[in-house]
Amino acid sequence: MKPHHILFFLLLLAASVHDVEAKKNATLSAAEAAKCAEELRQAWLDSVRVAMNDAFSSQVLQIDTLTMPLHWSVYGEAPADGYSLYISLHGGGGASPEVNDSQWRNQWRLYHPDSSVYLCPRALVNAWNMHFITESDLFYQRIIHMAVACMGVNHDKVYLMGYSAGGDGVWRLAPRMADSWAAASMMAGHPGDVSLLGLRNTPFMIWCGAQDAAYERNKRCAERILEMDSLQHADAGGYVHEGHILEGKGHWMNLEDARAVEWMARFRRNPYPDRVVWVQGDAMRSHFYWLTAPDDEQKKGMTVRADIVKSADGKPLNIIRISQCDYSNLTLSLNDRMVNLDNPIRVEYKGKTIFKGRLHRSAQTLRRTLWQRGDPSYAFPAQLKVTLN
Repeated sequence: MKPHHILFFLLLLAASVHDVEAKKNATLSAAEAAKCAEELRQAWLDSVRVAMNDAFSSQVLQIDTLTMPLHWSVYGEAPADGYSLYISLHGGGGASPEVNDSQWRNQWRLYHPDSSVYLCPRALVNAWNMHFITESDLFYQRIIHMAVACMGVNHDKVYLMGYSAGGDGVWRLAPRMADSWAAASMMAGHPGDVSLLGLRNTPFMIWCGAQDAAYERNKRCAERILEMDSLQHADAGGYVHEGHILEGKGHWMNLEDARAVEWMARFRRNPYPDRVVWVQGDAMRSHFYWLTAPDDEQKKGMTVRADIVKSADGKPLNIIRISQCDYSNLTLSLNDRMVNLDNPIRVEYKGKTIFKGRLHRSAQTLRRTLWQRGDPSYAFPAQLKVTLN
């Protein structure tokens, strides 16, 4: 059985979940919603194991006409909270398949993160943008699904890294899939015109040799380190980063960049950050953290900035503040870790209250959001659609 996306979602929809159908239109308590979410998570894991069985056995992932060979190694024992997953992107680019195959095989042995699954996907194409063509995102999502369901990986301990052309990929994929990563590290790649604003909640590392002058990588990476410095200075709660321009090093950094593994391992993904900055990249996305935008309005550069307002001691005030939104409407997905769903919610847009009222938890919303997102952390019991512009 091939993990075609239609089959994948049909399996999820057909999953047998105790009492979900009976409760799908009922208002749930917080405890009932938590119980339902766990039942759905188990059903999701079961469906993924079935859908991904061929890919896991063959170490080849196929979606439609595209094929991605995979190689992984498992290092150490699984911690109590599950393995980490490091997705490591190889170098190469617009070269022959044989050259890129060699670069892929070289990537297998570069890093050895402890207590982890270290996985190297072979790029879908032999081109300069080999790791970040728009079709790639679905492959990386499937890799995460497979690793979580079949290899005991913790969904909140997924890290992205890559060297040279793989570093090019990290520059693009880290911001546009930021809600998937616990942290990311870019090695010897070129940032191009990518926006880094989406990295607000994803710790990010930059490595480049001071003598890596091809395509001005050294200069562009140094500029982006300064940009990250500025972003963090303006928003002290976000944009955690480190930057290293290594003196005396060219394109090959003699694995000094391997220190990134230990640095990334310090972090866990937070699926529900209090502040979200969402900028559409080259691959359009409908969802980002707890926000959903209309499909027919998406284009590169569209931006949303939203906050969940909390007290000084971290307690929810049940206020969601949207300071910028380029869309006509926005859907907010919420759970009891973010707000108190037993009390009214207030939504503000540019200083004006646009909604105030109670939201209801439902199994139907939990199931629908899990089906849409393919990630149990993003199965939400309540949603609110607000009209903005």
